[in-house]
Amino acid sequence: MRYHVYVLANAQWATYVGQTNDLEGRIAQHNDPACKLSTHTKRRKGPWRLLYCKTCQSRSEAIKRERQLKTGAGRRFIHELLGKPGS
Repeated sequence: MRYHVYVLANAQWATYVGQTNDLEGRIAQHNDPACKLSTHTKRRKGPWRLLYCKTCQSRSEAIKRERQLKTGAGRRFIHELLGKPGS
């Protein structure tokens, strides 16, 4: 089964990093106000758009990449994708 590591962003440059085996469905959950499985993206105004995605061959590989993106170097990478000031 393939897994996807993804980064979502909203208009205020807030980001969310996650991994899933159903990318399309997961993005829909983040943008659905009634879905309670994505509280982080409910506390910040959407809509959320896909900024980055990497397909991995296993869940362990996806989790490893997700953790990398949550480090300082990963946040710098995400800020560069956003073109965010101060990156």
